[in-house]
Amino acid sequence: MTGLESRRYAIDAMTALRIVRDHRDIAARHRLVGPSVLRSHVLSLLYRQVRQGTLDEKTARQELEGIASLKIRLLGDRVSRATAWKLALQLDWDDTKLAEYLAVATLQADALIAGDAHLVAAAANIVPLASYEILFS
Repeated sequence: MTGLESRRYAIDAMTALRIVRDHRDIAARHRLVGPSVLRSHVLSLLYRQVRQGTLDEKTARQELEGIASLKIRLLGDRVSRATAWKLALQLDWDDTKLAEYLAVATLQADALIAGDAHLVAAAANIVPLASYEILFS
């Protein structure tokens, strides 16, 4: 591979928020995918940061708007949900939240880009991982 091919990357909520905070444009040849709950997960992250006093509410709301304008295909069909269930069982997780990211990455992406360390550790044996910086090259 030359590195110039079009790629589809699954991203987690932390990565989506990082893209918005960094004010960077994804390379035109790349596409983003994520589970349908990604926006809700970002909402929870931002809300928690406001409650903890590490982020002001105005900035949080602006970042939430940035997420809404991020070009990302959100998936939550039966196959994705069934795959998330299977992966959560396989990984012996208590819930399917992170498994949804792995499911979308497995089914719809060339690689996963994640900021959640637990997700990265689990993904290492399930899906290819890519670095955040690849999105901009």
